[in-house]
Amino acid sequence: MGFSQSDARESRRAVPLFWRTFLTNAAVFLAANLVLVLSPVTVSSPVSLSEATVLATGAGAMLVLNLVLMRRAFAPLERLAGAMPTVDLQRHGQEIPIYGRDSEVVQLTEAFNAMLKRLERERRESARTILSAQEEERARIARELHDEVGQGLTAALLHLERASREPAEPARSEVVQAKEVVRESLEEVREITLRLRPEALDDLGLRSALLALCERIEAGAKMKVEAELPSPFPALDGEQELVAYRVAQEALTNVARHAEADRAWLSVAATDEVILLGIEDNGRGFAGDAVPGAGLEGMRERALLVSGALKIGRSERGGTVVNLVLPLTGER
Repeated sequence: MGFSQSDARESRRAVPLFWRTFLTNAAVFLAANLVLVLSPVTVSSPVSLSEATVLATGAGAMLVLNLVLMRRAFAPLERLAGAMPTVDLQRHGQEIPIYGRDSEVVQLTEAFNAMLKRLERERRESARTILSAQEEERARIARELHDEVGQGLTAALLHLERASREPAEPARSEVVQAKEVVRESLEEVREITLRLRPEALDDLGLRSALLALCERIEAGAKMKVEAELPSPFPALDGEQELVAYRVAQEALTNVARHAEADRAWLSVAATDEVILLGIEDNGRGFAGDAVPGAGLEGMRERALLVSGALKIGRSERGGTVVNLVLPLTGER
């Protein structure tokens, strides 16, 4: 049964825990004295063995009764203290339930949950600022590589192309080799530019960018990458699209580098409320005791940034499966 807001308001008007503790102890004390007054037992001096036995029994009963009542009064605080360490700040919307109706316990729980929300909000804003700065820097470097280094290499390649037509055989051979080096460098610059900021994501949307990513990973890693993407594609805002692309990019790159897989699958599925991006492989799998690296932590930070969730587990195909869950905004 849940604890409603009206219950919380009523608990604030309840007897405070301090006075409940005091009244409980006072009631036990008065009850013990009343029993002594009304009982036929007398205490002489010196105390006899039977009198000492009665007094010890009464004191023991009073302590046990007091213990039971105090345990019941402080049980909500113990449950609250036990629930606090279980909160996972990596998950969105974390909070702990309200135990009991004591006003102090309710206020403490609400304050703790408010602190969790504030920490999540501040962490999200901080991550948004950092990741936005990173993306702007990536875009700037990509533009410079394309506009300056890429154009310079293209111009050098054209000059070498003309020089390779000269009849002098020794020079022509050197020029042909230089031309191949420049062409390879130009391809590397283009690949770096695409990793820094994919043009398809800005121009054609997430679906085209994911298809291009699969083709690029497949060509570079000599690994079959199958994409299952719906059409029409679920609509996400710009920030969510960027997060989805970066998670897919990081996950597929990890597969290509570390999984020793020959096949990988990228899929997108949508319900009325969420979109699920999945990356799966048939490689060696993700060790349960492995320490999360910067790439995995980066994916989790990006997921939290857009109120999403990242889940990593063992794939039915023997490798690893990475699932990104994002709230859905509509269709286009």
